Amino acid sequence: MPSLSHSRRYENLLAACAGLPPATVAVVHPCDTSSLEGALAARKQGIISPVLVGPKAKILQAAAAAGLDISGLPIEDAPHSDAAAEAAVALVHEGRCEALMKGSLHSDELLRPVVARDGLRTKRRISHCFILDVPGHKDPLIISDAAVNISPSLADKVHIVQNAIDLAHALRFESVRVAILSAMETVNPDVPSTLEAAALCKMADRGQITGAVLDGPLALDNAINLDAAATKHIVSPVAGAANVLIVPDLEAGNMLAKSLTFLAGAIAAGVVVGARVPIILTSRADSLTARIASCAVAALAAAARRESPVAAVGA
Repeated sequence: MPSLSHSRRYENLLAACAGLPPATVAVVHPCDTSSLEGALAARKQGIISPVLVGPKAKILQAAAAAGLDISGLPIEDAPHSDAAAEAAVALVHEGRCEALMKGSLHSDELLRPVVARDGLRTKRRISHCFILDVPGHKDPLIISDAAVNISPSLADKVHIVQNAIDLAHALRFESVRVAILSAMETVNPDVPSTLEAAALCKMADRGQITGAVLDGPLALDNAINLDAAATKHIVSPVAGAANVLIVPDLEAGNMLAKSLTFLAGAIAAGVVVGARVPIILTSRADSLTARIASCAVAALAAAARRESPVAAVGA
């Protein structure tokens, strides 16, 4: 059972979308129950306006089998998953959709036309952010990258960090405090992630990364726990109070995010950023609550893009 504060933060996320027009979202290849349920539930909350993109017969069959009413939703017929992803990208180019949502297809199928030369690329590298509401923890946490960039270089991490910062602002974080994580809080030439953390912090000092305060390397405990930071005599506005966690690589990030979700009961929303539009990248294991939360995150990111389109795409 979620705690009251846990439930309240989820409700606050939905409330932040209340004054916004529903984001028009291309739901790509929604040929199973969970894909359709998530889109319909977010639509009921007024968060998104779904456009179903995929093989019409299969979509209708999946809806009928699940007892879901999709009669009021537009369907863009596409013969298979690859064609559906391409059609969804085309809908963005035509100005008909302002976000994408993964249905019953693989993530690489969805992202392939996104990162194509004529797709939805920007000057930024795309990256994934988990936004987690962890029971008992004061602030929501953004973890990046745990789903797209396998072993990012220092140059990649500049984009990963800036994408996460921009998302934090779209989610209306009062202040953005970024911890660059490693296994330790001191720079060690034998541990590359500590060198990259130090470089990223200096790049922020020089204005190459903007919109947040950075510190690193930091171990996880002294990034999010004030007592642990005090024990190690780390004094900074980030240590013990980070709300954005940048992990060394995909494996570390994926295990961290899933540990918090499945062991600590966190609600985890997931979105890909750095493209021209936010991309809701849900998992088959996600709860309906997590799917709705992911739609809410994407809707807020889309709203930020409407307000400042140049800044939102990293131009």
